[in-house]
Amino acid sequence: MKIIPNWWKSFFNEIYLITDARSICNPTLTFHEVDLIEKTLGLNKKDRILDLCGGYGRHCLEFAKRGYLDLTVLDYSDFQIKHGKAAAKKQSLKVKFIRADARANNLKSNYYDAVIIMANSFGYFVKEKENYKILKESGRLLKKGGKLLLDLADPDYIKNNLKPFNWHIANKDIIVLRKREINRNILKAREIVISRNQGILRDGFYYEMVYTKKKIIELIKKAGFINISFKNNLSLHNRKTGYGLLTCRMFISAIKS
Repeated sequence: MKIIPNWWKSFFNEIYLITDARSICNPTLTFHEVDLIEKTLGLNKKDRILDLCGGYGRHCLEFAKRGYLDLTVLDYSDFQIKHGKAAAKKQSLKVKFIRADARANNLKSNYYDAVIIMANSFGYFVKEKENYKILKESGRLLKKGGKLLLDLADPDYIKNNLKPFNWHIANKDIIVLRKREINRNILKAREIVISRNQGILRDGFYYEMVYTKKKIIELIKKAGFINISFKNNLSLHNRKTGYGLLTCRMFISAIKS
């Protein structure tokens, strides 16, 4: 199966909001995820929070509803950033949105109390050094003692349960088909999105690293973090099946040394 190195540059558009709506457009799920983020990191309302690779900022929008005062979402997708700004304006919520590359940006060093990377948004690069740059950049942005949180697919669940082919009905018009294969902790996938009315909307490929506990902890330590805490086998949906890489997850938290 193909590997398209820069697949992420164009993948997260309006079609993505439909194909993955069960997770990323699910207010109840987002609410529970923010509960777990707060509990894991021990946050308070004055903390400066950066949602890195944050899409349209669903987590920061929920944080804003809870009274958090300094919230920033960074994402590469122009569509996602515009969608998030519109959602914040509609709900009168104060959240900053920035379009930039997570590996290098102009945000202030040593500023944030917490950096979160949610919903398996880490590991999109073919070269490991590029994924590592995101961890190093997170360290640059955090204050001394600041907290990092990575939300990744649980590797044991993926290897034991992920079917090579699946499909689901996204809405009355859209059907999503996916073919996946895993080789040496690399997941390659082909996604075909079909509209009953318009035909094929997408026929594309994506790629992700599936990190073992040992490997991701190794990278986090290398990036200068300490006090690494690990929770796996987390299922935040109502049922533990049918949600692909977000069916069963692991949370890894660490502190900037």
